[in-house]
Order: sequence, then structure tokens, then C-alpha cells
Amino acid sequence: MIRVPAESQGVLSEAWRACVGTGRLELALRRDYQDSLALLQKEIGFRHIRGHGLFSAGMGVYRPYEWQGARRVHHSFTYVDQVVDSCLALGIRPFLELGFMPGELASGGQTVFWWQGNVTPPSSHREWADLVRATLTHLVDRYGLEEVRGWPVEVWNEPDLPDFWEGADQAAYHRLYEVTAHAVKDVDASLQVGGPALSPGADEGWLGRFAEFVERRDLPVDFVSRHAYTSGPAQPVPFGTYQTLAPAERLLEQFGAPRRELKGTSLADLPVHITEFNSSYRPDNPVHDTAFHAAYLAPVLAAGGDLVDSFSYWTFSDMFEEVGVPTALFHGGFGLLTHRQIRKPTYHLYAFMARMGRDVLARGADHLVTRHPDGRVTVLAWTPPGSDRHALRLSVPVGDAERGAVFLRRSSVDEERGNAYTAWRRMGSPRSPRPHQLDVLHEAAEPGRSHLRLPIEEFRVDVDLTLERHEVTLVELSPVIEESPDWWDEGRILGGGGAG
Repeated sequence: MIRVPAESQGVLSEAWRACVGTGRLELALRRDYQDSLALLQKEIGFRHIRGHGLFSAGMGVYRPYEWQGARRVHHSFTYVDQVVDSCLALGIRPFLELGFMPGELASGGQTVFWWQGNVTPPSSHREWADLVRATLTHLVDRYGLEEVRGWPVEVWNEPDLPDFWEGADQAAYHRLYEVTAHAVKDVDASLQVGGPALSPGADEGWLGRFAEFVERRDLPVDFVSRHAYTSGPAQPVPFGTYQTLAPAERLLEQFGAPRRELKGTSLADLPVHITEFNSSYRPDNPVHDTAFHAAYLAPVLAAGGDLVDSFSYWTFSDMFEEVGVPTALFHGGFGLLTHRQIRKPTYHLYAFMARMGRDVLARGADHLVTRHPDGRVTVLAWTPPGSDRHALRLSVPVGDAERGAVFLRRSSVDEERGNAYTAWRRMGSPRSPRPHQLDVLHEAAEPGRSHLRLPIEEFRVDVDLTLERHEVTLVELSPVIEESPDWWDEGRILGGGGAG
């Protein structure tokens, strides 16, 4: 029996929902995207959203033209405004990633992804700076300086990988960062700019050299960003990928890496944002759809806020096309939600976290206990990956009542409950489920729910949990306030007994 302290051990960080990732920004113009984001915000409530492609062709921002024999550039924000307006209406703000390179401004033809984001340096750093200034000036004019000050501006994405930055040329990235940081601060010195958004696979030495460069050039840096993944090399199959996974603790090690590497530099005390994290870095790995994935990431969500200022799940929806249009409803996509808003087990992990309290009472390898300001106590518990079943016994403080009872509400996801992927596999893995099949999948995605009434003994209640394989469960405890009238008799519901 684990005795949970009655006193707060600290405050639960909200770093886990400070940001969430998305497919390229133009996807936000689609109805399914907007429906998914609305559901996400209603049940979880992320603060910021980050995605690629702000300057790619699909957003139509950079528009060169000729007039009266001279080359000119028009900056158009038609789609940018629609995307940002729709996000703000749902209570989520941009985390601006500046990229990729507009084709007409690019110095080369190298691209990444099915939708061909250009990953070469600008042919003109002056025009790139003009593009950055024009974009931020427009956003400030439209949404107000006070609002845009809260939108971090990240320079590029994973420049340490040749897939995302031609030749992984660090000197060329440093030049881009310098030009960009000055352009951002030209609009207003209070705007947040940072980087370098490094991958976890090829970044050795990059962050230290970045720190040396910005120190030497006295450049503005308001935050440091990095990514974190735990999967091994891809094992491709048609329209899919399998990979081995390192233990989830490896994610927490990667979260802590920037502060370890920057110790002793001028960047040591800056906010650290993990602007992408997940298990696999592939958008077609079926592990993302499973109950295993939720249990695997539970300890990361519970503890990650102790290490960084934000860690952004990549991504909120399967509306994502980096390797092409998905070929089936469940296809191993990154999303917390499939297309058509079917909740995955990892979605429920986040929704459970959203119902946790502010004050941390206890945290262990398989549980997190919190308390709300009104006295309600919440327990998040999970089965460690590799265990078929798992027992957890807690003695939980429940407030000011020495005697009485609490109402226990339990919500669970595992291999059977809250698991539309299991139902989808059993129905034959239909690539395009029919309406009645979608209804079944939505129903199967609902968590298992149960409730109990437990006695309070000396201000505490004993909670005995048996968790199934790959289970994540949320227990909510609230005091019972008895309002049954004196004449109520459960035994007489069918009319028997008593004097009438």
C-alpha cells in the first residue's frame, strides 16, 4: 500500500499541453481538420499549435512578379489569415515555424515530403528577411502586438538533417538564423525568436556550436528548441513501417539534453521547447494507433514538465500527408485522432491529463496523484509496458472528513476498452469504413467506465486498482454529500415490505 501524502509536493506543470503539432498549415483549411481541432480543444485544450509549411507554395505568401520591367515581390496572407483566425477562434495560438523556402526564393531544387517543401537556403537573404518582416508585421497589425508577443517564432526545422536543410550545412543555418532573428526583432524587440529545432538523430555538437555562434555575434535568442523520438531504423513494408523502440525514459533523457549541453553558456537559462516528440518519427507506423502507445507515453507526460517548458506531441490529427495521402483509416499516423475524429488510446491519455488537478500529491513509476482546488483527488495510473497485468494500491487523502464516503469514477483504455484500433482489426481492417462501421468505431473508442462508493477511514480512502495489459486509467475521487430523504428504502423499489 502506497501512502499518498496529504500535503502538496508541487504544482503539475502544463508543459504537456503547451503545444501540439499539426500537418502542414494549409490542411487547416479542410473541414475534417477543423472538426478534429474543435474536438481536441473542447476535451484537452492545447495552448499553441506548430506545423510546417508557412512559406511553402500551398500557403501562397511569397508572390514575385514583374511590372514595368522590374522584378517585385507581393506578400499575400489570404490563407494565413484563414488558418490563424480559425485557430484563435478555438482558443489555440500559433507556434510559428519559419519554413520551408518558397520555390521562387530558393537557391536549389531539393525538396522533402510528398508535398515538396523546399529545403535549400534562400537565393537572396535580403528577400528572405523582407518576407519574415512582412509576415510578422502583418500578424501584429491584424492581431495586435500583445497577442503576437505570445507566439514563439522558430527558425526552420531540423537543419542538422540533410533531408531538411541542404547538406545539413551548419554555417548556412547560422547565417539564416542571424538574418531571421534580426528581421523578427526589427518588427518588435519583444517578439520571441529561437531555434535551432534539432533532430535527435544527427545533432551531436550542433547546439554547442549554435551557442558559440550566437554569443560571438551577439544575436537575440529567446528560447531553444529540439525534437525527441525513440524509434530505430525504419523497416519498410508497402504503405507502412515497423521499428524497434527504445524505453520511454529515453524521451525524458532527450528532453533534458539541451540544458545539459548548454550548461555554462549564455543560453543555459533560456526556456526549452521540445517542438516535436513521439515514439516513432514515421507517419505510417501502426504503434501510434495502439493501447501500448498510451501506456508507453504516460510516464513521459507525467514527468516531462520537470525538464522543459513545453513538449509538443507530433501530431494532433492523422490529417497529415508527408509520405502521401493515407491509404486506410488506421494507417499508423501520428495523430491523437484518426480522420473523422475517432479517438485513439493516446488521445485518451491526454484527455485524462486534462482532468488532473493542479497540486501534485504523489508521483511514481506507474502513477500520478493530484488534487483540485475544490478538494477532488485524481489518480492517473498505467501498466508498465511488458506487464500483462499490474496491481496498484493507494491510501489517498480525501480532505476534511474523518468518516463518510467518496464517489469513485474510473475511466480506462487498454487492449479492449477505449480502443477503436482493436475493433477495426476485428472487422477486417476496412480501408474506407462505411457509415455504420464508423459508428461502431466511435463507440469502441469510448473509454471503459465504472464507479464505486468507498468508505473514508481517518480522512483517507483505500484505492485498489488492477490494471490490464497496456492500460491507462483515470480515477476521480469526490466526497459524497448524502441527500437521500429519510424515507428512502432501496429494498422497496418493487413495492414490497414496509407499512406504506
